[in-house]
Amino acid sequence: MFIAYLFVLLGLTCLGGEVAVPMAFAESVSAAPVSRVEVVLAYQYRTREAEIKKEFMQVGLTNVHFQYARMGQPPQNIGLGRDVPADKAREAIRLAVKYNLGVGILLPERLFPPRFITIASSNYDDTVEYHITPATLSKLQDPSLSTEAFHRLYRDITSAVIDPKAPKTRY
Repeated sequence: MFIAYLFVLLGLTCLGGEVAVPMAFAESVSAAPVSRVEVVLAYQYRTREAEIKKEFMQVGLTNVHFQYARMGQPPQNIGLGRDVPADKAREAIRLAVKYNLGVGILLPERLFPPRFITIASSNYDDTVEYHITPATLSKLQDPSLSTEAFHRLYRDITSAVIDPKAPKTRY
């Protein structure tokens, strides 16, 4: 009877997928990659999609999906999920500045899946936009920030109370 109990317990453990990982192995596991990057580009970039996608892939942002604004310039915003590694977030900011003429708006990470990046999305209204200065953007681009410190700063910036008297600017 005791042996049957052990087999049932072993079977349930295997079915549940719970396997203990020694700490020595857990420390060497790298962070999960960014799951998806959605980018809206100005219409003039439509003929350069392969070149731009290659540039994203070279920095480790492999699952990239592009859309093109038919008219005008897409909004200068970026949104990052809470688990995006800091080095990937900095690269996304750099590419957003390069292909979107800058980043002047942050979207709060609570709106996104954990490993998701969006650049120049028009899916969000001004009630969730946090306008930033170039100085604030440069703080986020600091290479000495760990992933935890990066996201702490990002959350601090995107949790500030928006001044209702501040002028509304649209893109």
